[in-house]
Amino acid sequence: METTLLIIKNRDQYIRVRGDDYQVCNLDKASVFPMEKLELVKRHIETMKQNGVEQPVMAKLILREEPF
Repeated sequence: METTLLIIKNRDQYIRVRGDDYQVCNLDKASVFPMEKLELVKRHIETMKQNGVEQPVMAKLILREEPF
């Protein structure tokens, strides 16, 4: 099974969204969004740009589940 999620990055750093706050974090703490939340992720990126974050971008995180 494969799942595609959206994440927000700033350069090589991952972003965690907490309400109206954006925090730099490791991948294991990053906020992930289902594809249905695309418009929300775009709004977060716009808010980050308005607040001086230089290069926020959206990225796809593709998870593949298989037996171990």
